[in-house]
Amino acid sequence: MRTLLGVAIALAGFAAVAGTAHASVAIDWRDGLVTATGVGIADRHAPNPAVARGTSRRAAEEAARGQLAKGVGGLPLAGGGTVAARATGAAKLRLERAVADAIAVTAEPQTDGAWIVTMAVPIEAIRQALDAGPRTVGKAGDPPPAVVIVEGVKVKPAIGYAIGGVKAATIWVAAKDVPAWAKDAPHVMATGAKAGAIELGAPAGTEATIYVIPQ
Repeated sequence: MRTLLGVAIALAGFAAVAGTAHASVAIDWRDGLVTATGVGIADRHAPNPAVARGTSRRAAEEAARGQLAKGVGGLPLAGGGTVAARATGAAKLRLERAVADAIAVTAEPQTDGAWIVTMAVPIEAIRQALDAGPRTVGKAGDPPPAVVIVEGVKVKPAIGYAIGGVKAATIWVAAKDVPAWAKDAPHVMATGAKAGAIELGAPAGTEATIYVIPQ
């Protein structure tokens, strides 16, 4: 269990684990999450730490959401620029809802009644917020393939790449770190990348596909 005195050290190391740091948030391209950590200070007037944790947990979550709200705007977009440049009008409202719906991925109670909580927003939720919101699933369900591995990609991770003309969920992994659940997925080779698009030699996948990009 960490003490509040160790929070600064913990947060400094967090970005290195996550992959990329942007201001108050960290982006984990491998797991497809944008995260921020908040601290809820214990109420010194509470009769005991157990009672104090009731309000400090909520405070920690709200602090983390506040960091997410401030930080997601600085995240990179595939076509250049940042999320903030695209988050206008209805897209801005969708993005705010995505942050409000952030989930707790770690929550550590402290001995004095405080909490340290890390909240996360899926990268895919941010992409959908900037486009047109969640896609509509057809009556026949989603066509295969569910997962496609795209080899030979030479660009840096960013939000919103179109893969072979298809806008869909992406995760970016180390070349030897392809998830076990994707081991049987078909492989395709990228032929180039420009203007927010990764080009393929042949079509592969749909908007329902998860594209795994080893680098």
